[in-house]
Amino acid sequence: MTDTAATDASAPEIAVRLFAGAAAELGADDATVRARTVGELVQALTAGATPEAARVIGRSSLLVDGVACTDHGRVLAPGSRVDVLPPFAGG
Repeated sequence: MTDTAATDASAPEIAVRLFAGAAAELGADDATVRARTVGELVQALTAGATPEAARVIGRSSLLVDGVACTDHGRVLAPGSRVDVLPPFAGG
């Protein structure tokens, strides 16, 4: 899945890895989006997605370059990688 339909073509391309339910809902294990912040990245991933896909992404944990991130205002650097980890059931 590739989504380069950002509002600003000068925003950096960010590699996104999707796991479990997020990958299933979006139909891909990875994506590339243009986003300046984590919030823009979430918006890019959910734009045009099904309501269930948007719900899964909205409830997912995000790792930016391997570090947990809950700040949707965090600025993304060119070359950053974001992992989308939906809640897992079981133990």
